[in-house]
Amino acid sequence: MPTLPSRHSPLWEQAGTILNANWRGGYTVPSAEQYPFQWNWDAGFIALGRFHLNREEAFQELRSLFKGQWKNGLLPHILFHEQNEAYFPGPEIWQSRCSPYAPEIPTSGIIQPPVVGFVLEAMYDRAEDPHPVLAFTEEIFPQMIAFHRYLYTHRDPRQEGLVYIRHNWESGTDNSPTWDAPLGRIRIETPLDLASLRRDLHHVDAAQRPPDEEYQRYLYLVQLFVRCGYDEAAIYRECPFLIQEPLINGLLVRSNQALIRLGEQIGASVSEVRDWNRATIEAMNRKLWNPRTRFYDAWDLVADAPIEVASSSGIVPPLFAGVPDARRAAEMVRTLETTLSPRDYYLCPSFSPLQETFEPQRYWRGPVWINMNWMLYHGLLRYGFDDLAQRVLADTLELLEWYGFYEYFDPRRDHGAGYGAKNFSWSAALALDLLQTSSP
Repeated sequence: MPTLPSRHSPLWEQAGTILNANWRGGYTVPSAEQYPFQWNWDAGFIALGRFHLNREEAFQELRSLFKGQWKNGLLPHILFHEQNEAYFPGPEIWQSRCSPYAPEIPTSGIIQPPVVGFVLEAMYDRAEDPHPVLAFTEEIFPQMIAFHRYLYTHRDPRQEGLVYIRHNWESGTDNSPTWDAPLGRIRIETPLDLASLRRDLHHVDAAQRPPDEEYQRYLYLVQLFVRCGYDEAAIYRECPFLIQEPLINGLLVRSNQALIRLGEQIGASVSEVRDWNRATIEAMNRKLWNPRTRFYDAWDLVADAPIEVASSSGIVPPLFAGVPDARRAAEMVRTLETTLSPRDYYLCPSFSPLQETFEPQRYWRGPVWINMNWMLYHGLLRYGFDDLAQRVLADTLELLEWYGFYEYFDPRRDHGAGYGAKNFSWSAALALDLLQTSSP
């Protein structure tokens, strides 16, 4: 195993410089040009990295995020704190104000995976003095519970313990092959002129981003939500994209666990969260586990069928959350090493290189993502796979050290490169956390 960088290495200084450059006096943009607003799960990971630099700014990051929470508990995936025409789709497309639950600040009308719970727990575990973290936890605990309650109330109408997403962007894995079939059901009768609208292609090569035909379907779903006035019952009846998937449910379990632990520390009632968590773990193991492929599958509620794909979402979040038992976890690790990430690849591709739909440069169809590696590292440690966890750590820091703080990375060792947005905030933030927690 090569010698790993430490918090005293240039990598630490570079990561801190990026976070400070992307700070906007209350929140952090994922990147200065391509993503000029605050994103939900980005904010969580960013807050954890910022905690190692400035505790109060880390807390402010999360306070800013919850300023966008809707009255029904929905925590939106984008908060448009300022006007900026450099991003599409902007607030004029989302029209969040058509919902009676929307806040004053313009937001999107969809969610992202719930990460704030386990981020706060990580801060608690890393703090020399945990009392400020507990005080902040007490401050935002009702809002975190409100988000989880929204998920179990409005996104689990069958009361299975599994929440669904109604847009692929809600998963955070925007263009994963997981979504190809359900999105393929959508027929676009009047396409938008995306050439004049898409801003992402001004900053990133089109080969690294979703194609226009996929974007048409993404926007179709947004338009449907607006037509429904963001009424969840109406959306559930009409939406062609309703997916119970292992990433959002796995991270929900992990944040539930954190809320239980932190809630007990501050004297809050957590019995409801315990019930939620038991239901989700049981349902993931009963409905989403595929014993043949040894992945947790997504379930397409519209087709009432599993979506069998070899995605990192089917392994990383369940391990991170402790969903499988030890025997099943060992099976998943074998799958990780053989199917998802053969030896001549960096850990961990977002999609299996053995599949025909693998694209090593295109977003969530193959590249390595630092947030998934961070979760995988901690998930492997949880089950005692320390050697493989150290390989994940070494691969992650090598990618950042050799190629820079990009949004995502080519998983092929002989094609090493970074892609997407440069100086990407969660890559920097999670580098800080990995350097801090892995240093002797």
